[in-house]
Amino acid sequence: MKVAIVMGSKSDEVVARKAEELLKKFGIEYEVHVASAHRTPEKVEEIANSDAEVFIAIAGLAAALPGSIAAHTTKPVIGVPVSGKVNMDAILSIVQMPPGIPVAAVGLDRGDNAALLAAEILSVGNKKLREKLDEYRKEMREKYV
Repeated sequence: MKVAIVMGSKSDEVVARKAEELLKKFGIEYEVHVASAHRTPEKVEEIANSDAEVFIAIAGLAAALPGSIAAHTTKPVIGVPVSGKVNMDAILSIVQMPPGIPVAAVGLDRGDNAALLAAEILSVGNKKLREKLDEYRKEMREKYV
């Protein structure tokens, strides 16, 4: 497994699907988990210590999940804040990490951008994946410009 997508709750599935679609498009292996930083911290630690190379952590409200994963690994963690009644709580919980425990952050509900960032991280040592990303960017230019 290359990427672990971790949702704080099942209600985050819509955001996770966006990530899954792009990871499939690029042929990147992934697994999806539901684990709560507060309700199932042991499961979060187990996932953080798995063989995943990059983590996509999707969470709303206090959004502690990305930071909880980052506390247990030195591998890249990408936080995806989930929109809700108080969007700023989720955003700030992900972007305001303490020194030494970084978490990358994408926009609200942007599971797709998290998957792209994961692909870019993995492409550093993978020329074929870099070429797929270049082709994707070309498609985006043609579609939107």
